[in-house]
Amino acid sequence: MARLMDRAFRVPGTSIRFGLDSILGLVPGVGDSVALLPSLYILGLAHGAGASAPLLAKMVWNMVLDWFIGLFPLVGDILDVGFKANVRNARLLREHMEAQA
Repeated sequence: MARLMDRAFRVPGTSIRFGLDSILGLVPGVGDSVALLPSLYILGLAHGAGASAPLLAKMVWNMVLDWFIGLFPLVGDILDVGFKANVRNARLLREHMEAQA
């Protein structure tokens, strides 16, 4: 899910990767809010896996920051390509689960 939202596509001839989050963000007003749904799914997985409150807070912060950045037309969309909240949150969840094993 995180890969699809943040890294599914590559700009030809570059190493720049982007996902559906960046594409949805181009839709004024609702795109960035719709992109929160997969982020909430990842957050739910973390909660179900027993993630601590501080870890969940970190993940929520990543989601809010990603959403806020995307609110700024064009500049926010460009910055959104670089800030990959879903990949960050998936990494946090993976690290949590590995620490539990």
